[in-house]
Amino acid sequence: MTQTPAPVHWKLVVDSADPHAQADFWAAALHYEVEDNSALIERLLEVGALPGEATVEYHGRPAFRDLIAVRHPEDPFDAGSGTGLGRRLLFQRVPEAKTAKNRLHLDLHPGDGRREGEVERLTALGASVLREVKEPSGSWVVMADPEGNEFCVH
Repeated sequence: MTQTPAPVHWKLVVDSADPHAQADFWAAALHYEVEDNSALIERLLEVGALPGEATVEYHGRPAFRDLIAVRHPEDPFDAGSGTGLGRRLLFQRVPEAKTAKNRLHLDLHPGDGRREGEVERLTALGASVLREVKEPSGSWVVMADPEGNEFCVH
């Protein structure tokens, strides 16, 4: 008898100029939580496995300088590292700016009759409206996060 393989665990990684600002935006946009890796970072610093310059203070606690993730608040996480074990976005610092259209984007579905309010809320968080789309298959708003990454609100 053949056993069905377990689903593959994944995370979406987003290149960023400022991963911490992106994490703040997307945590607020999705009602997610920013992962708290401070216990892991403190352990790594204590044993000399992580140089101090690889960390920053973020919301009053140590964080990795070049990466940070947000996770769904109801998903499990590893208490020892703060790393989410479910739906999550990881923002990693890269030196180059975004230069072209995304090849991958998030579609947000706030619910029937809530798109306009959600677009206003996201705009207040720092997103911008790029265009409104109305097609026979539906309508949505194309937006950009603070670093210009496109996403859609349906």
